[in-house]
Amino acid sequence: MLITINEEECCSSGICAMTAPDVFDQRDEDGVVVLLSPEPEAALHAEARKAARSCPSLAIEVQEV
Repeated sequence: MLITINEEECCSSGICAMTAPDVFDQRDEDGVVVLLSPEPEAALHAEARKAARSCPSLAIEVQEV
């Protein structure tokens, strides 16, 4: 799995960080997504996929590699 984010599209909802806190965080100053793990371990894949699907601005892309 390879995750990429588009900071410009992020609407700072925080759903990603709440859904997959080991993969995503938010910047303190504006709440924009921070990618903690672009290639998360297999145990985190389901959470990462759910976070990407839940993103209201579609700022997270998950590629299955």
